[in-house]
Amino acid sequence: MARPRQFDDEEVVRAARDQFWSHGYDRTSIDDLSDVTGLGRGSLYGAFGDKHALFLQALDSYNSDAIGAWRSALRGPGPALPRLERLVCDISEAISRDVARRGCMMARSATELAAVDKSVAERTAATVRGLHGELSDCVARAQEEGSLDADADTEGLASLLLAVLRGLEALGRAGATAEVVIGAAKQALTLLPRASTNGRAPDRQQSRSAP
Repeated sequence: MARPRQFDDEEVVRAARDQFWSHGYDRTSIDDLSDVTGLGRGSLYGAFGDKHALFLQALDSYNSDAIGAWRSALRGPGPALPRLERLVCDISEAISRDVARRGCMMARSATELAAVDKSVAERTAATVRGLHGELSDCVARAQEEGSLDADADTEGLASLLLAVLRGLEALGRAGATAEVVIGAAKQALTLLPRASTNGRAPDRQQSRSAP
């Protein structure tokens, strides 16, 4: 009879994820993974396959958590626009506190592997679509609530915000100061087209009410 496993798969994946996140794929060896997980080579191979298979599980874990965190921040009770603004500010502040400059595991993995690894490229593209979708849904709710111009391009605004957030990540990893990163985030939020108090852009209201 096969002996039951004496370890938690999720805990092992998270330990491997931290190792890959901090050091990258190429700079992480099986011995490194054995050290951080507490499992021997045989147990790692038997439970998770090779290094690449474990890496993909770790990347999936990170990407799932990232989308879940954005979904939690952007959905729920209360107006949509403050939630959107809070997410952008929270991310910029987290980037400014990341003294180790680990940044985003997805972005680091894409830079290192996406051009030569189809599995990583596909996962990265799917996660970007998921993050964009969360932003787009939140922008659409803010438009419906009358906080943002209802006639603005919803998908385009979501794309702008995603580009800003990815850019802030790059700034942080490049060593930009907290003032630069947080200042850029706040300035980007001013670009969002606010609606007038009645939910319509002022110029459109004036043209509609003219005789």
